[in-house]
Amino acid sequence: MLVNLKEILEIAEKENKAIGMFNATGFDSLQAIIAAAEELEQPVIIAHAEVHNVYNDVSLVGPAMVAMAKNAKVPVCVHLDHGTSLEMIWKALRLGFTSVMIDASALPYEENLALTKQVTEIAHAMGVSVEAELGRLVTGESGEASEGVTRPEDFYTDPEEAKAFCAETSVDALAIAFGTAHGFYTAQPKLDFSVVENVAAATGLPLVMHGGSGVSDEGFTKAINAGIRKINYYSYMSKAGYMAAKEKIESGTTNYLHDVEYAAMQAMKEDVKKAISVFSKL
Repeated sequence: MLVNLKEILEIAEKENKAIGMFNATGFDSLQAIIAAAEELEQPVIIAHAEVHNVYNDVSLVGPAMVAMAKNAKVPVCVHLDHGTSLEMIWKALRLGFTSVMIDASALPYEENLALTKQVTEIAHAMGVSVEAELGRLVTGESGEASEGVTRPEDFYTDPEEAKAFCAETSVDALAIAFGTAHGFYTAQPKLDFSVVENVAAATGLPLVMHGGSGVSDEGFTKAINAGIRKINYYSYMSKAGYMAAKEKIESGTTNYLHDVEYAAMQAMKEDVKKAISVFSKL
């Protein structure tokens, strides 16, 4: 069942949990994510990240994402993750995505505000939800160091700034910075849950955690109880698929790519199930 981000996050708020957002870089991961959600009977967000467009163009994978969401047995939101170009966002809207993220967090506040407002006005007219970001993570979407970010706490989301930003842009969800990072952690991250609590109280909006892979189960639970309602998760799912594919190849039991792809898909499904179980407090 295809739904938008606002609708799916209302479920999260009602049940005091978070909805997992998982990036699908191809049909194997797409099938794995939806199968995991259906087996657990939980809503899910499938996403195409703009940085992954070089692997599977959104014009090709997007229609499949929308079709599979419509046919799913659980609520599924089709989301554009980290849309940094208006061209990509408009393309996602035309393809039938039910949610888009405008990521202008690297820009000065006023520019972020103006771009977000522009996207929100158009998306809302089409019944599409919008996520924005305020604050900076230590690393960018591909795991590279964010330019100019040396002390993460200096770039944590400011509650009062977030309140004004959300009021003026009318976004449906806000991604915030409170100690997480994209990619793989070398040590357990130090998360400031007071930032989550204060931004949630100031904005009254569902909040988003980026950089979910590697956070402890306890960390997830604390973040959810503080106000996080959407958790972005990709790196560990991708690693699970990679390790399963590597093991299958090294086993010497097949010469067929489809056997390797199937092994990767099954491993990704199990990893997604584990994540959803934590996010949903199952």
